[in-house]
Amino acid sequence: LRRRSSTVQVNLANEETLYFMNVTIGTPPQPLRLHVDTGSSDLWVNIASSQLCESRGDPCEASGTYSPSNSSTYQYINDLFNITYEDGTGAVGDYVKDTVRFGGATLVGQEFGVGNSSSTEEGIIGIGYPINEAIVAYDNGRTYANVPQHLMQAGYIQSNAYSLWLNDLDASTGSILFGGVDTDKYTGSLETLPIIQVDGLYAEFIIALTAVGANGSTGSIASNLNSPALFDSGTSLMYLPNDVTQSIYDSVGAQYDSSEGAAFVDCSLANSGGTIDFTFSSPTIKVPMNELVIVAGVDQGQPICILGIGPAGDSTPVLGDTFLRSAYVVFDITNNELSIAQTDFNSTSSNILEISNSSSIPSATAVANAVTSVAVQTGGA
Repeated sequence: LRRRSSTVQVNLANEETLYFMNVTIGTPPQPLRLHVDTGSSDLWVNIASSQLCESRGDPCEASGTYSPSNSSTYQYINDLFNITYEDGTGAVGDYVKDTVRFGGATLVGQEFGVGNSSSTEEGIIGIGYPINEAIVAYDNGRTYANVPQHLMQAGYIQSNAYSLWLNDLDASTGSILFGGVDTDKYTGSLETLPIIQVDGLYAEFIIALTAVGANGSTGSIASNLNSPALFDSGTSLMYLPNDVTQSIYDSVGAQYDSSEGAAFVDCSLANSGGTIDFTFSSPTIKVPMNELVIVAGVDQGQPICILGIGPAGDSTPVLGDTFLRSAYVVFDITNNELSIAQTDFNSTSSNILEISNSSSIPSATAVANAVTSVAVQTGGA
């Protein structure tokens, strides 16, 4: 029985540094809260009996754990699950299959990883390209239908694409819309750009960042950049080329502390009304200062603030949540494109258009003469 194609919308809880969605796994359902990550491709969860989760203070309680022995629909596949992220955290264990539910969708026999041993208490739902799954390196290049692909195969959505609306820094929730675009969640035009291949493959959500400006002056900080930029919801801050980052620090009076790995700013900068503006061949996303200035702690009763931008060093520049909150982004895996627009913060209305399996995103226009080739550093999940 073929389901009527539609969309699947899930609210995302904003924890200021990461975004989480609620899922259940198994029969009967076991509730989990997973960190949504466009920069990786595997769903994985901690096992309840792991050394980390059984340690003092119940560190895995917030995200939840999975107990295979308590699910009648659990199936073991192999012991090849092994993932490491850019920040050095990771997990090792088994690949398994079980029933995964969220947003009204039921994915029977969804393959995912189980962290028998891990260094992070949060389970992750990676929603990137299947070729970027951890299994590829350990099982002769095999891929499997990860969550977005499985949603399409099961008929819940027509195209392997989804839209991300994180809303603002102070909002309690954002949303992810699988298989659709919500035209009430952005302002101006939605513009489509080609994803850039890495080593001849479409593997990550990288597009060309061509200029950085400030306060509406396009390219005033850096022009003719042609830098790769990875759109990654699993990274809290953004990491830009070192020279661009330093220019931004100079323009806002930020002081970078290498021992802390953070750029400290006066908290009043948040109220300056300024923006840092990111141009991608044509569209420009303006990120307000009150989205970039983050309260990181308190010292003698006074807040300590950091700027949500760091130096990329030798790695590919990353546009994490301090950028993505200001953008409405459609991740189109089927057509290897990203469509972006300025977000509409705190929009309360909705106008959802289904993304068909045709060649374009509804209401979006393709950017003419978009940059399609930049030098990309490779390596890391």
